[in-house]
Amino acid sequence: MSLRWFLSGKVRQISDMCGHVRKLRDAQADILSAAALEGLDSALQNAEAVVKSNADNDALAKSGEALEKAANKWLKPYPNAEWRENIEVFLVAIVVAMAIRTFFLQPFKIPTSSMQPTLYGVTIDPLYDPDFKMPGFLERVYDFVVEGAIYHEFIAPQDGTIVDFGQPETFLRFFHKQTVTVSYADGSTAPLTIWLAPNPDDANGYPLLQRIGPTQPLRFRKGEPMLRFAETTGDHLFVDRMTYNFRHPERGEIVVFKTKGIQHPQMNQSQFYIKRLVGLPGEDVTIGYDRHVRINGVRLDASTPRFAGVYSFDPKREPADSHLLKDTNYNGHILQPGSYLEQPSNHLLVTPQHYLMLGDNTKTSFDSRYWGFVPQDNIMGRSFFVYWPIASHAPALSRFGWGQR
Repeated sequence: MSLRWFLSGKVRQISDMCGHVRKLRDAQADILSAAALEGLDSALQNAEAVVKSNADNDALAKSGEALEKAANKWLKPYPNAEWRENIEVFLVAIVVAMAIRTFFLQPFKIPTSSMQPTLYGVTIDPLYDPDFKMPGFLERVYDFVVEGAIYHEFIAPQDGTIVDFGQPETFLRFFHKQTVTVSYADGSTAPLTIWLAPNPDDANGYPLLQRIGPTQPLRFRKGEPMLRFAETTGDHLFVDRMTYNFRHPERGEIVVFKTKGIQHPQMNQSQFYIKRLVGLPGEDVTIGYDRHVRINGVRLDASTPRFAGVYSFDPKREPADSHLLKDTNYNGHILQPGSYLEQPSNHLLVTPQHYLMLGDNTKTSFDSRYWGFVPQDNIMGRSFFVYWPIASHAPALSRFGWGQR
C-alpha cells in the first residue's frame, strides 16, 4: 500500500474494484472456463499494474473500465442477487448482535421481587376501586411503552363466582397464560384464559393472580369486572459482560450469574439469577437481629459503599407482612428460618473463588442463605443500565438509567 493510495480517491476505487473482482473470480474458479479465467486474470493484472505505475487518472479510469467489462463478460451472475445481498446483511447484523451480547452487553429481565425496590420484577396491581376507569386506547399504549403496564379487564356477562385460579402455563417460552374457572348464576361453568407476560411466578412460586385474592371480589354481578388488574413488566436492563474480564467483582455490586452447578433441591440448573454481592472469598458472614450483615464481625450499614439503600429502613419498622414491597422501603437483611442463616450465631464462611449473594428484598429472596455460594466461573456480569420501563407512575420508583443504587 503506497502513499498514493491515501491521497488519490481514483487509486482507492480501482484497488477496491480489483479486490472485489478477484474475490468473485476465486469463488467461481471451479465453474468458470479456462478462457474466462484467463480473461479475468489478464484484466486484473493490467489494472493492478496501472495502479502500481503511478499512472494518471485517465489511465486508471480506462483500466477500471476494461476490468468492469471483463467482469461483466466472464463472471456468472448470482441468482436473486438482491435477496442474496439482503440476507448477507441480515446475517452480518446477527453476528454483530451476538458478539455484542456475548462480550459486551447482554439484555436481562428481572423476573421476581427479590431485588425490590432496587429493581422490580413482574407485579400485579388489582384495580377494583369503583371509581376506577379503564384508560383509553392511546393512554394504554403510552402506559405500556413508557411504564411497561398492561391492563386486563374481564366484564361479567351475568352474575357468578370465581371458583378457582389455575397454575400459570408456559406458551412458546415467551408468554404465560393462566386459566380462571368461573361459575355463572345459570349453573354453567366456563374457563377464563388470561395471557400474562413471561415469568409470572415469584421466587416462592405464587401465581401472580393469586396475590390479589384477598382484595379480589370472588362474587360479581352482570356488567361488573370479574377480573381487573394492571400487570407491570419486570425491569429490563443491560448486563455489563466486559468489566469482570479485567477485575474481580466488588462488594455491593448487583451481579447476574448462572445457577448451573449450585446444589439445592429447588434450584433450576438452567436459569440466571440477579443478586447483590455481599460476601467475598474467605470472609465470614453473619446476620444480626438488627437486620444488618456482619463481615468478619464488622457490621455493614448505610455508609458502606453501595448499601445506602439496603440499610435505609426504619429500625423500628417491622418487616412487611407481604412478600412484596410496594413502596421505596427496604427491610435490610433478614434472618430466615430454615436457611443457613436463621440465627445470629450461624456463620457462612465463603469458600475460595466463590461469592455470597443476597437479594435486597430478603423476605422473598431465594439466595445464598439457602443454597450457599456462587462459583466465580458462574458470574456473567454486573447490572449496567435499566432501559425499560422508561418511567414509573410514581417518579420515586423509576429505575431507568445508569448505575446501581
